[in-house]
Amino acid sequence: MSITIAGNTFSRHHYDARGDVLYLSVEDYAGPPATAVATPEGHNVEYDAGGRVIGMTLTNVRWLLDRDGELTITWPAGHVSAADLSEALQTAA
Repeated sequence: MSITIAGNTFSRHHYDARGDVLYLSVEDYAGPPATAVATPEGHNVEYDAGGRVIGMTLTNVRWLLDRDGELTITWPAGHVSAADLSEALQTAA
């Protein structure tokens, strides 16, 4: 399953239920990001040397989705619905 946010498709994901943090990354990138930027909401967007988004760390995901029904990300501009992330937020049994 892949997740697309603001035109960026992430094929890898890991949800930390205890911390309520969702980690997203692209499959075809290995190594550390060239740069990372924090959004006003406290999320993190990572870029490669060419400026392509290669990863995101989304904080308070379930709490925000339960409260607002969507997740606001100032950059890249966009909203993520609960349905878009529901499969990724399933914890391993």
